[in-house]
Amino acid sequence: MRLRTKVGIGLAVVAAIAIPAAMMSNREQGVEIRAETASNRDLVAAVNASGWIRPNRRVDVQSDVQGRVIQLQVEEGQVVKRGQVLLRIDPTQMEQAQVRARAALSEAQARAAQQRANTLQAQRNFERYRMLFERDTTLVSRQALEESETAYEVQRELLDAADYGVAQARATLGEADDRLAKTIIRAPMDGTITRLEVEEGETAIIGTMNNPGSLLLTIADLAVMEAVVQVDETDIPEIELGDSASIVIDAFPDRSFAGRVTEISHSSVRPPESLQGGTGAGQGQAVDFEVVITLDSPPLGLRPDLSASADIVTDKRSNVLAIPIIALTVREQGDVQALPQEDPAAQAAAAAAGARTDVEGVFVVRAGKAEFVPVKVGIAGREHFEVLTGLSAGDSVVAGPYEAIRNLQDGDAVRFMSTNTGPRGAVQTTQR
Repeated sequence: MRLRTKVGIGLAVVAAIAIPAAMMSNREQGVEIRAETASNRDLVAAVNASGWIRPNRRVDVQSDVQGRVIQLQVEEGQVVKRGQVLLRIDPTQMEQAQVRARAALSEAQARAAQQRANTLQAQRNFERYRMLFERDTTLVSRQALEESETAYEVQRELLDAADYGVAQARATLGEADDRLAKTIIRAPMDGTITRLEVEEGETAIIGTMNNPGSLLLTIADLAVMEAVVQVDETDIPEIELGDSASIVIDAFPDRSFAGRVTEISHSSVRPPESLQGGTGAGQGQAVDFEVVITLDSPPLGLRPDLSASADIVTDKRSNVLAIPIIALTVREQGDVQALPQEDPAAQAAAAAAGARTDVEGVFVVRAGKAEFVPVKVGIAGREHFEVLTGLSAGDSVVAGPYEAIRNLQDGDAVRFMSTNTGPRGAVQTTQR
């Protein structure tokens, strides 16, 4: 065996012995930690979600007739009033259709007048035949009387048909009038032109729901603005109508705006059956729900479609015992001591069954050692958990670093970092 190989093996053996020994030495000297005193504070639980800004009310204006835009009287950003003329479409075809419809109505009315005269004549003939037949049956035969009555009934039916023709022609004229009137596009509401998709000289096509090319312009009421955010399904049960929220808009940095939850969607943004070809959310796909937050005082210059995020307040606690979120960790039930208030019979049954469950808790610094204490927590604030049971005000809990908390064992010796003056000190660093 070469000398270099022997030296390498020797160094590896020394390292294998030295590293565990150093780790053991560090553990005996104490794990370096940061501590924070459990104390009372006000907590606010909030759900964070992101989305965009939209007006409370907006209308996408489309055309009911097709034609070339011959006059455009507005521009993007302009404030308009309800009924104001926005643009005009070439009315030539609609005017010609109106003329044809009016002529057809006149023709139908003339036919109806002629048929009314024929009916009147048939009625008089029938009445004359009936009078003669009643005076003397030899003057008019029964057959002639019946034929005159039949002719009269036929003329009456033809008159009804002519009247229906007049009504149809009148309806056609009304339709032509309506189509002609629709060549003038008017504002359906007060608001601001937030989008203009057509220019003078272009052709406006008949609007359909699934055809974005049929959109002429959009009018929005910018006085009432909303933030539409997408909330994870696990947070939706915590949100209620009327919950307050703080909204941050990317276009307005270093500012936040107050709002209230005014709408909570009853269906997801993307239905589960549409995910992964219908396999649903069971395949690990996220399911989000839309929540609408109405801003109390929207700033001037706020525009639709701006990116925004919101913190929706779901609960509040005043003057409650709290610990840093990072301090909470999990250990197996068999690795921790039982709390005095736990039922001894239940403990014995769990031990006999070999049950090992995870327990949430914190490490409390007592006499220079870390002692794992199970706790029950309530709401979670931005940086702290509410403590319901397990701790008292003044207890010093291990609050970092994360690696130390993860590897810490019940009974390990601990020592405070240089930035931490101790469990009761005035300066205690907390991981944020």
